[in-house]
Amino acid sequence: MIAVENWTGEEATLLRSVMRDSVRDFAGRLGIDPRTVSKWKQNPRRVCRPAMAQVLDLTLRQCTPEEQEAFRVRLAALRGEPAPVAGNVPARPAACTVVSHKFLPVYIGERSASLFAAAAPRATGPGGLERRVLPAGHRSAHASTLHIYACGVAVAHLEEHKHVNSITELAVWRYRTYLREPKWVGERLSLLMAQHSQGPVAGPSPVPQYMLSAYELREHAWEDAGLDTALQLLTTPSVLVDRQNPAHVVPLGTGVEDAKFREGWAHPEAVPFGGGVSRGVAGWSGVSYHPQSDERALTMQQIIALELDVQALWALSAYVLHMIEDGHDPVMPGEYSWRYLRSAFFRLTTARPTESAQHRMMREAILATSELPDRLRAAQDVLRDTNP
Repeated sequence: MIAVENWTGEEATLLRSVMRDSVRDFAGRLGIDPRTVSKWKQNPRRVCRPAMAQVLDLTLRQCTPEEQEAFRVRLAALRGEPAPVAGNVPARPAACTVVSHKFLPVYIGERSASLFAAAAPRATGPGGLERRVLPAGHRSAHASTLHIYACGVAVAHLEEHKHVNSITELAVWRYRTYLREPKWVGERLSLLMAQHSQGPVAGPSPVPQYMLSAYELREHAWEDAGLDTALQLLTTPSVLVDRQNPAHVVPLGTGVEDAKFREGWAHPEAVPFGGGVSRGVAGWSGVSYHPQSDERALTMQQIIALELDVQALWALSAYVLHMIEDGHDPVMPGEYSWRYLRSAFFRLTTARPTESAQHRMMREAILATSELPDRLRAAQDVLRDTNP
């Protein structure tokens, strides 16, 4: 097993990532204050004290063989060292076909009531959140819907089919759409609220603050390590482009993607999941998945169902925490106060008897990389104080 000569915040955060622990769970495992774990991510270059390094060494030794291997490969990527590539011929960039799923969440509060009343009922997802659906009418997407949650959140879901000659080409397209899609969602929501409300709709246009992407990789020519690298790049495409000017995102260079495939690159904070020939990777900014043609395999629809609820809860908890940061006490209807968040937290983090191993790994990977559990706990604490 690989040894860590000098533990820093970066290596400690990487270890937490491969173990799929939340900040609090990892702190509890190590017997330390959660604030210390948070500081590691905020200050990744800070060297850990010798006593803490010994605790981290022991924790690494107690990991499963799969976790140790993931740590070894991603630590090599962190250090800029090539990861082993299966076979003698290195993988190369190639054309592929993907189905892109974009999620754009925004909290709209009481203004969602008219939309919720007009929308069609939809079965609850993994978080057990009541929601309804409206057609979004996107101008170019293969399919587009607005998921209106009873708690006051709207999540736009755009499905787009893309055939590209390289992952870099897809990355450029993805980031260029970041400028127009949030604005379009805000305008669409404002139009629908005006149509379905009996009076004028107060407040600014509800523009989403971010967009998360999930890719289903379909047609491709990669095998083994090449497929793993492709999924890593699909999940974290920022390593392929220059985003200094958001209005003019460009590729970093013609040889960057080649080098990533040649070295078997993996992002140190991305979390793989899957089983057999089904493979997936979850990261902070997105998810990628290559499904297995097997009735037992995890489906992309299961990933979408989870992401819809995760993004809705992220927007809701962000609203609560931003109110506190701005010096205001968040006031929520009783049925959507801290007990509502506690119930959703329990559903998302508790395994079900019928849940497959692939589904459990996907759920844990997405929750760990989104850091939603920690935000839900923080929002619960705030609402418990202001909405007992």
